[in-house]
Amino acid sequence: IEAVTYHWKNDKARFIKEVKKKKIDVLIGNIPATAYETFKEIAHELPHVRFIPSIETQFPNKSKENVTLFCDKYDLSQPTTKIFYDYDEGYKDLEKATYPKIVKRSYGPSNYGGYFVHKVDNFKEAKTLFSEEKYMPMYYQDAIDLKYSGDLRVMLIGHKPICAFWRFSGEGEWITNTSQGGSMSYENVPMDALELAVKASKAAKAEYWACDIAIDAKTDTPYILECATAFAAFPYIRDWIGQYVMWDLSKGRFKMPHVPLFSWEELGKIDPSLLRTMRHIGFSKYKPSADGAWYMNEKEDTFDMSEALPSYPADVPLTHEDRISNEQKLPKVIQKAVVEGERLQAKSAPNQIKSLKELTLTDLMALHGMEENVAVEILAFIKENKAKDTEELLALDFIDDKILEIWKETLQVRVDINTADAALLANLGLLNEKLALSIVEYRDENGPFAVLEDVTSVKGIGKKKLKILSDYAKV
Repeated sequence: IEAVTYHWKNDKARFIKEVKKKKIDVLIGNIPATAYETFKEIAHELPHVRFIPSIETQFPNKSKENVTLFCDKYDLSQPTTKIFYDYDEGYKDLEKATYPKIVKRSYGPSNYGGYFVHKVDNFKEAKTLFSEEKYMPMYYQDAIDLKYSGDLRVMLIGHKPICAFWRFSGEGEWITNTSQGGSMSYENVPMDALELAVKASKAAKAEYWACDIAIDAKTDTPYILECATAFAAFPYIRDWIGQYVMWDLSKGRFKMPHVPLFSWEELGKIDPSLLRTMRHIGFSKYKPSADGAWYMNEKEDTFDMSEALPSYPADVPLTHEDRISNEQKLPKVIQKAVVEGERLQAKSAPNQIKSLKELTLTDLMALHGMEENVAVEILAFIKENKAKDTEELLALDFIDDKILEIWKETLQVRVDINTADAALLANLGLLNEKLALSIVEYRDENGPFAVLEDVTSVKGIGKKKLKILSDYAKV
């Protein structure tokens, strides 16, 4: 088994070259949302390589809009959702809409921890939110009156539910995300929710899959809120995925994992801190005794783990980008909306360089190998210790030099003011191009800065600017 890592930036050619050099036939792993389009190109140039999950299967990973398009194409129950690429059109719809609405940022590294999911109770709140956040497209849904004030996470392998649990919001909160408090329960998961998750998994042709499902308190109707191949899971679930993939790739020479339906009710009684460390949990299949006495759990016959079918480009719904590929044929008003959307996205794009205290959960979740509970703990450490340098994160026992070096290739925090060029310095968000050039010229004439405070010798940089600059630069 070989490992190959995608390092972001302009890494496509190197990644392809390494896959070919190592003679890799199968690539197993989830593609980050922001690299989805790049990996479509990579897959095109590696036609002999099988991606697990397939590129097509990971279509819903990219954006909330893609989740909606997926549900539309395969007739999967979801809350009534509206998507607009023109603010005027969106505001017209919101002005006459019923409330509350759930507003989500569609694109980006996802909504980890629910930080980009909002609830609005009237048109004024909705308009203010879109005006401030500049989300494009405008993506919003009817708010479901949640049964038990919670939603469900269902995980599947080979189209079989292997874990499901309720997620309840914390006290005084409405969002059902356990990273922001709240609680979980593995009991009384309704069969309707499992059936919907299985239907979605089969539509996606996914080897492994997860759905977030809301149950309407009034009608008991299940609705898909989110679905993707990328999801946080206990180690034993990742082991089951590995066993399933080995069964698939070996054409049955390795045993398929057997996971009894509703086994999560018993596993859920184990303390989470212990469960998080447990691996290789296995279940044997029931075999009838020789005297013919049979005992079969009827629930177990409901779903069987099975092989995921091959995926094809035609499985993927048309996106907004597909529909506007030839913009000259579109009406002027639509062309304008597309251009404005691009401008808004560019305007709201973050600076390349961030201070450590500016990092968000989304920034951290985009890092290689990051998991949500780890990212939350890192953010808490930064806040509590007022950390400025990434090296300070080594104080956390689950971070080592090797992973930190990998993260630093993506995450630029506190650039070295003695080696950064003018373009990089100008991208700090604090310095304009003129000041950045002045720093470089002063450095060339007088040598490197001994301490960061020496930068005040450059005309235009005083103590106030130095204080802010200390979050972004170092010597």
